[in-house]
Amino acid sequence: MEETLYNIEIHKDDEGYLGRIYSDIDGMKEFKSNNIDKLLRDITLDIQMALEDFTGARSADFIDIHEK
Repeated sequence: MEETLYNIEIHKDDEGYLGRIYSDIDGMKEFKSNNIDKLLRDITLDIQMALEDFTGARSADFIDIHEK
């Protein structure tokens, strides 16, 4: 069974980048940054933390990538 966990929008304007994530878990959240890499990092970390809280455990893949 396929299920959508998040919808992600990223917009660019003169002031930088705006990211919005939508989920049934947390509703809508906005992130702003002048740097696309930082915006993507913030969005990724927020999603990871929300899913950890939801599932009660950290994924082994995330630990391997970010703790080396």
